[in-house]
Amino acid sequence: MNNNTNFASRFDWKLAFILFTFLVVSLLAISSAQTTGQYGENFVLKQLINYVVAAVIIAIVIYFDPDQYKKMAWYLYGFGLLLLIILAIIPASEGGFVIERNGAKSWFSTPLGSMQPSEFMKTFYILATALLISKHHEKNPLKNIKTDFLLLGKIGITLAVPLAFIMMQPDLGSALVFFAITAALIIVAGISWKIILPVFAASVVVGGSLLWMALYMQDFLEEKFGFSAYQFARIYSWLDPYSYSSDSGYHLITSLNAIGSGEIFGKGYMGREVYVAENHTDFIFTVIGEEWGFIGASFVICLYFLLIYHLTKLTLTLKDPFSTYVCAGIIAMITFHVFENIGMTIQLLPITGIPLPFISYGGSSLMGNALAIGLVFSMKYHYKSYMFSTNDDDD
Repeated sequence: MNNNTNFASRFDWKLAFILFTFLVVSLLAISSAQTTGQYGENFVLKQLINYVVAAVIIAIVIYFDPDQYKKMAWYLYGFGLLLLIILAIIPASEGGFVIERNGAKSWFSTPLGSMQPSEFMKTFYILATALLISKHHEKNPLKNIKTDFLLLGKIGITLAVPLAFIMMQPDLGSALVFFAITAALIIVAGISWKIILPVFAASVVVGGSLLWMALYMQDFLEEKFGFSAYQFARIYSWLDPYSYSSDSGYHLITSLNAIGSGEIFGKGYMGREVYVAENHTDFIFTVIGEEWGFIGASFVICLYFLLIYHLTKLTLTLKDPFSTYVCAGIIAMITFHVFENIGMTIQLLPITGIPLPFISYGGSSLMGNALAIGLVFSMKYHYKSYMFSTNDDDD
């Protein structure tokens, strides 16, 4: 029997070590963040439990091979849509099943804590779109402008349905993640640049127009597109936080002060002096920047670069188109999360409430990412088994 068929040789130990490093960073940062006593809960223990659950999810996901995920892709996509529909039709209430926070109705209340369906829908969408692209190429081996437009239309419809329910919540941060995933999948799908360039250019024009309208036509966006006043406040406070220092700009100002005060080497573990609200969740990077300084923040960023590099390197070794598209979508999802979260803490991007993957406290975010990373583990594990396995009759 070939030794390469055993578990140890097929399991991605490098990826597991990277995730373990994220666990250590997460627990250290959260343990310091919770010393403010804002909530009076032991978030370190809860995050450790979240990681245990995430490990179980990864173990379950590894069990199934890519062919089985092809069969489950549309069912999972439909299940994710069902959750979003239920979230949309049930009114939010205090102590009820549906929870509303900061004007967004995005969570279910469960015995294990709050659960955000959009975090899982991201991975379900990646699976469904990856299957859609691979099946399209199988049916249309000869590419042309017509088939590319057809594929683009299919992807657009697959995106539009969950996106509509997410915007109803409204959850702009998650919507942007879906756009980032879609852009990556369109590029790796091999659609002609004669189509991609005009589409992307139009997207930039639309995005710029929406930004201009957010500044000068707020009433129109509220009435026609359902945007909320607090979302506009985020735009204003992003561009000029010091003019809104008493309300919407306060969060960004404290974030900048915290990270800047860390200087090169930081103030040391639990040496924070700047109070930042929600610093155990979306603003966990402020804790890292203040306590560990430029060196610690750079280490965390390099850790993400290492993760993305490892995932990209693995993706390039895969031969199955479906697996390649799935991994590409996951890379885009994680990359955008990191770029947006860190960017919003240093005024590079507007504040959208997107957590920092694998570090921010939060069950839905961590488990959603675990589901995605579990797929990568599965692609690697079963790819190796197909490449090196031998028939039982030959043993």
